[in-house]
Amino acid sequence: MLFEYLPVIVMVIFSFLMGGLFLVLAKWLGSRRSTKTKGSVYESGVLPFSSARQRFSIKYYMIAVSFIVFDIEVVFLYPWAVYLRDMSPKAFIAMLIFVFILFIGWLWEYKKGGLEWD
Repeated sequence: MLFEYLPVIVMVIFSFLMGGLFLVLAKWLGSRRSTKTKGSVYESGVLPFSSARQRFSIKYYMIAVSFIVFDIEVVFLYPWAVYLRDMSPKAFIAMLIFVFILFIGWLWEYKKGGLEWD
């Protein structure tokens, strides 16, 4: 049984060894000259006018999480829609429960103001 996975195991080991070898070679052969220009902050050719360590609004994170959640929802709904006629009633009810839970999440986010684009 393990013999069937031998090519995959060899490929993973070889990949890690090559990655490690390239990291060691880059560290060993790379230049080490540090200049003031290399250490300066570069933002699209414009000098920064404030600190890069500023806080983001919580809405930024809510939008990001919403995108991930609803993107995953679409991934689950497409196969369900394609095989809807061939499914059993149990599978149909399970998907309705899934959509209902997502709808509750959407209502919660709407109530918290995560969908407002201020």
